[in-house]
Amino acid sequence: MSNVPAALSMTPAELKQKVSDLTGWRDICEIKTAKRSVDARNKRNIHFLYSFDVSVSGDEEQAVRDSLYKDVFILHEERYTVPVWRSKGLRPVVAGTGPAGMMTALALAEAGARPIVLERGRPVDRRRADVNLFWETGKLDPRSNVQFGEGGAGTFSDGKLNTGIKKDAFTRKVLEEFVAAGAPEEILWQAKPHVGTDNLSVVVRNIRRKIIEAGGEYRFETRLSDIEVKDGVLRALTVENADGSIEEIAASAVVLAVGHSARDTFEMLLNRGVLMERKPFSVGARIEHPQSLINLDRYGTARAPEGLGAADYKLAFHLNNGRSVYTFCMCPGGEVVAAASEEGRLVTNGMSEFARSKPNANSAFLVGVTPDDFGSDHPLAGVEFQRRIEEAAFRAGGGGYRAPAQTVRDLLRGKIGEISGKVCPSYRPGVEPADFRAVFPRFVVDSICEALKQADKKLKGFAFPDAVLTAAETRSSSPVRMLRNPETLQSVSIQGLYPCGEGAGYAGGIMSAAADGLRCAAKICEAAF
Repeated sequence: MSNVPAALSMTPAELKQKVSDLTGWRDICEIKTAKRSVDARNKRNIHFLYSFDVSVSGDEEQAVRDSLYKDVFILHEERYTVPVWRSKGLRPVVAGTGPAGMMTALALAEAGARPIVLERGRPVDRRRADVNLFWETGKLDPRSNVQFGEGGAGTFSDGKLNTGIKKDAFTRKVLEEFVAAGAPEEILWQAKPHVGTDNLSVVVRNIRRKIIEAGGEYRFETRLSDIEVKDGVLRALTVENADGSIEEIAASAVVLAVGHSARDTFEMLLNRGVLMERKPFSVGARIEHPQSLINLDRYGTARAPEGLGAADYKLAFHLNNGRSVYTFCMCPGGEVVAAASEEGRLVTNGMSEFARSKPNANSAFLVGVTPDDFGSDHPLAGVEFQRRIEEAAFRAGGGGYRAPAQTVRDLLRGKIGEISGKVCPSYRPGVEPADFRAVFPRFVVDSICEALKQADKKLKGFAFPDAVLTAAETRSSSPVRMLRNPETLQSVSIQGLYPCGEGAGYAGGIMSAAADGLRCAAKICEAAF
């Protein structure tokens, strides 16, 4: 049953009565919320829209035919099936513990495959300490940071779980596992579910424990440094341990869930014959507004109505120059964070806790770039394009990972001014006023400016003169795609390698990456018969 409007204050009992009144059903056994979204088109009548899974006694098909409410149908829900591991050969290896690697490892462990899980970074609790030290002091640990470590880059984000991929048994499995591991239960039915960075740490820790209990093995501070291939077939991999020692692991199935920032791994794989190609991605800056300004546009009041969280937005602009500009990973009530993983290269990201209660809203404000912009046909040309921007951002910030920042007012005027208006930038270790033309290619700055001039037509106040842009946002998605067979999900050039998730170019966010991990696990089990 879908598209049921309901007041923000309605209780479960009142909702059940409303369903009964709408349908005419008097024999309802159970009602479960399947989805809830906010309809704020009329600011005087902001309400929820629900979809419900309803169980009735008797013939459900007859109940659908008799219903007074027409948006009802029989639910045919596909359930996730745990794959079966029947091989007596080598244990599968998973490289990376982001959403893709974590869910691959969980599925393999549940199948009885006893996977070996490699993570170049540290466990989530130690990783948080390393990241906080970096934010406070500007001292970067290249092995343990916002990009590398247990949980992957998504651990330090808003933890969004909405996705553009089709919702199916795999995405349902991901949500259910997250809830079982400590995520709020409402992610099962929210239209725009988010976990929050505070809850994500708990989730990844508990899923790790579940994997180990099922026979999996975690090896932290262990970097995939090489692979051995014979006649196009994977034979072994080499890892570098925390103490610098080198170890070889015999392997016939390795999942490459290395994330979008494992640039050294990309290079090694390319040199070993893994076919990959350049792919489009986006670059830009984080833009911060007062959260009250976003609430005012979306809800009609600066303070979110009771029962609603901080308001969000999603915008896109198609410009006269042929470029597209869009907002990405919008973090209501969040903060802009330092997300570097390489010395002398500066990267930003956005993060929110589950409560989304901080004073600023932020979002990436990105310009699409294509391989034609990279200046080279090399498969890793996109990586070098990113690096040039990140190095320029580091210089413009004056070093120490202070970020270059510019108000909307100054960016549109082409001036450098003080960041002293009504928006206090949240980025740590701090920001420095700078000219973005010293950071980005000219077309990026021109596109951002053109989009800002249009923005108020879509969200009143978006081009707020005191809004602060902090650069540089370069890691919104992977700059490469490792080519894989669409049927087996193995590399087209090396049998036994499974490119997986966002870093391999097959996902864009936590949910799609995690679902891709489940698919890879199923294919590994199929191939192991």
